[in-house]
Order: sequence, then structure tokens, then C-alpha cells
Amino acid sequence: MEYVHYSVMAQEILQHLVVGKDSEAIMVDCTCGEGGHTHLFLSTYPKLTVIGLDRDAAIQQKAIERMKEFSGRFIPKNVWFNDFFDQGEEQVYDLILFDLGISSFHYEESQRGFSFRKDEALDMRLDERAPISAYDVVNGYQQERLADVIFNFGEERYSRRIAKAIVEKRKLAKIATSEELASIIYKAVPANYRYGHIHPATRTFQAIRIEVNRELDRIEPALRGAVKALKSGGRLAVISFHSLEDRQVKWLFKGMAEGDEPTIRLLTKKPLIPSDQEREENAASRSAKLRIIEKR
Repeated sequence: MEYVHYSVMAQEILQHLVVGKDSEAIMVDCTCGEGGHTHLFLSTYPKLTVIGLDRDAAIQQKAIERMKEFSGRFIPKNVWFNDFFDQGEEQVYDLILFDLGISSFHYEESQRGFSFRKDEALDMRLDERAPISAYDVVNGYQQERLADVIFNFGEERYSRRIAKAIVEKRKLAKIATSEELASIIYKAVPANYRYGHIHPATRTFQAIRIEVNRELDRIEPALRGAVKALKSGGRLAVISFHSLEDRQVKWLFKGMAEGDEPTIRLLTKKPLIPSDQEREENAASRSAKLRIIEKR
């Protein structure tokens, strides 16, 4: 069964990231993925150009195919967003969007072990050129370091038990697949924890993925560079999906909006969340939070 790709909070983003209908504006979609948000903006604004960033060449090819109808108004860049904004450009872009979620493609089609519901090789790299994989973390990290990763990046209360179980298991044989890892985690946690509202492996898989891809390390430098690159009056939106991401975004924006020389205005004092209908239709959107700022 083929998965369905949803663009999270698409209408809310379109409502707040606005330019003139015939404006030859430039937008950066920092996490283009399969191009859902990009396609929406290119369809809405006939003279808009979108620079679509993605570190994953496989998913970027899907976006390139999808945007063929827009005749040169889509410019793909195979790069991490923090590296793109490391160029120090100022006052260049009209709109910038960050969707920090992991694409359905990675869970359903990439075969890199992102999902604990599939039996795939442990990889979890969003950029297949990256130096370490989930296999390296699971089989190579010392127990204490592994427990810290699971606790800090997954906010997993049973991080020590899970790390111990992983280390004990890998003494017998290397842990090679996502299904194998999920089974170890399931057996390591207390029985009453196995039947909660999320699978007991959810937080550990998140933590390992964040560690492999250095996801949290990239957010602050990318946002600082993005704000610098925005034109005055330009707007920037960020969709986050867990508290570790949202906390960074919230406090960074707060700092930029306050003080003697604020550089931005907060357009969302509190984050926007998906509508009831969207949460019903797309379970992956339920934890989404949208924050939007405008450059002074």
C-alpha cells in the first residue's frame, strides 16, 4: 500500500507567509522533502521562485519531478539548511519556511530503519553521506553515553534500562535491524509501559535519529542565518514536532524580539496548532507547533 504524503499546516502557513500576488519574490523551503509546501506556494504565486533545500538526494529527486510544471521557478539545493545559511547573505529572501518533521518517505519508503514497525537495516541517516549511522550508535556507543542520548534526545524515562538491554544484547551479536532494536526496547521496559498511547520504542528511535543527524545542533545556527538573510518585512515560519525543537525555536525568537535592538516581531505569541480536522486526517500532525516571525 502506497503512503499518502501530507503537508502539515499548509493552509495556516499560506495564510501567514504572504507576498503580493504578482511579486517576483524569493522563498526558501528549508526542508523541501517531496515538495508539498513548495508546490502549494508555486501554485498560489505565479511569479514566485522557491529554493528548495534537502540533504537527501533520493527525496529531492521526487520534488524535482513534481515541480517540472513550474518551468525554472523551482531551484533545488542538496544541502543541510544550516550550511545553506552559513554563507552570511543579508536581506535576500522574502519568505522562509522550516518544517522540522521527518517525511513520510523516510518512514515508509527509504528502507533506512526509521520506523520501529518495519524490519530494515539500522541506518537512520537523512544524508546518506553522513559519517555515522544508527547501527554505529547502537552497536558502538558505551552504555552511559547511549543512555544519555536516549534520555536527552528522547526524554525517555527508562533510558538506563534500555541502554543496558541494548549493550547486553549486542554482546551476543550485533543489532542490525530496526525490528530487532524495537524488540529489545519492548522487552526492556516495564509491562505497564508497553501499552501506552505511543509505542515504547518511539522515544528511543527519535533519540537515535537526532543523534545520527545532529538535528538539534542545526536549528539555532540555521535560524540565526535565516533571519539575517530575510528582507525587512520578510516572514519566517517554523513547524516543530517535539518539545526539544520547539523549546529552541521559542527562546531564540524571544531573544531576537526583545532587548534594545530587536531584529524581529513575533507574529504568533503562542504557537499555532493543527485544526481538529487535520489532526483527525493526519495523525503525524498532532504534535505540530507553528511559530511565525517578521523581520524588522
